[in-house]
Amino acid sequence: MTGIKLFVGLGNPGSQYENTRHNAGFWWIDQIAQSTGTRMNNEAKFFGITGKLIENNQEAWLLKPTTFMNLSGRSVSALAKFYKIPAEQILVIHDELDLPPGTCKLKKGGGHGGHNGLKDIAAQLGTNDFWRLRLGIGHPGDRNAVVNFVLHPPSKTEWQLITQTIDESATLLNQLLQGQTEQAMMKLHTKIGQK
Repeated sequence: MTGIKLFVGLGNPGSQYENTRHNAGFWWIDQIAQSTGTRMNNEAKFFGITGKLIENNQEAWLLKPTTFMNLSGRSVSALAKFYKIPAEQILVIHDELDLPPGTCKLKKGGGHGGHNGLKDIAAQLGTNDFWRLRLGIGHPGDRNAVVNFVLHPPSKTEWQLITQTIDESATLLNQLLQGQTEQAMMKLHTKIGQK
């Protein structure tokens, strides 16, 4: 079983978006980079901020596309093609409207659920067959309010729940690197589901 070779956190570049719900994927990558001491640099050829992660003899790439959410696939496919990383070794970490704050789910494949970042990645890679770590941010309750909702910061309580979820899912890094995705899923879904 091969492990994850590319971790992609989705978000929008720029300080005005830094603390918005749509940037939950960026927060996850920042957390991993910090905890593993991975240096992140702006890489023009990959349209993003990247870093090479080395942990327990495993190597992988961290990526924060700087293309804006709707064009995330351009960045992902550039790095994946360059390093010959197949879709099934890519994990995309993103905000998820259908899950409440404090929950997250790991899954492989599936649709994009209206998430423009996932939609573009699937289009650019030519497949939906990549892993996703869905970080719950909740739903505003009205479809028309979604854009405004994701581009605003979470409340203090939501922020605490989201960061707690990021902390918990970040502990699965070694299992993900080693390809122990089933174990990681079980641990994640049991642990977070028990709250």
